[in-house]
Amino acid sequence: MREHAADEHPGRRSSAHASDIWTGRAHNRGQWLLALGGFACLALGIELAVDNSWATGIAALAMSVVGLIAVGLMVLFGTLAFLHVAVKVDRDHLEVRCGHVGLPRRRIPLSHVVDADFAPRVTPRQWGGWGYRWRPGIGTAVVVRRGEGVVLSLGDGRKFTVTVDDAESAVRHIRDLLKPTAAGPVL
Repeated sequence: MREHAADEHPGRRSSAHASDIWTGRAHNRGQWLLALGGFACLALGIELAVDNSWATGIAALAMSVVGLIAVGLMVLFGTLAFLHVAVKVDRDHLEVRCGHVGLPRRRIPLSHVVDADFAPRVTPRQWGGWGYRWRPGIGTAVVVRRGEGVVLSLGDGRKFTVTVDDAESAVRHIRDLLKPTAAGPVL
């Protein structure tokens, strides 16, 4: 049995709690090409370590093997972590999970959110590339592709941006949750 019907349709509110949960995703299939490049470096490093004669130039060969394996692992895991992003907004938090493992993860209490805005065009170029980014004076972002995104203004003056499909509905949902309740506190 499925937990949320919204998982099948990114950017939709969950049918179980239509006013409580919004989920959305964004994908970057182009990252697979970079992941293949990382895998190629890793494979070449292993090939050098196994098949090469260690009799000549052992220091240079060892540095090449270690360098290729290190670069291959960094590129492979760095790109796989940002193939896609999943965003979940419930009554209390906005949660961003990256990649298949869900790391890195960022959870922002809505009590820390002042406002939410729709960004029609977020690009990796604005943030210095794909991934989890920080730019002084601008804020932090999770950018997995070009396109629309959600920009949160936080209570401490910082901003948090995430690229996600159907960002306009996410902004509407967050703004609905930020509205003060009519009942107010009971005295």
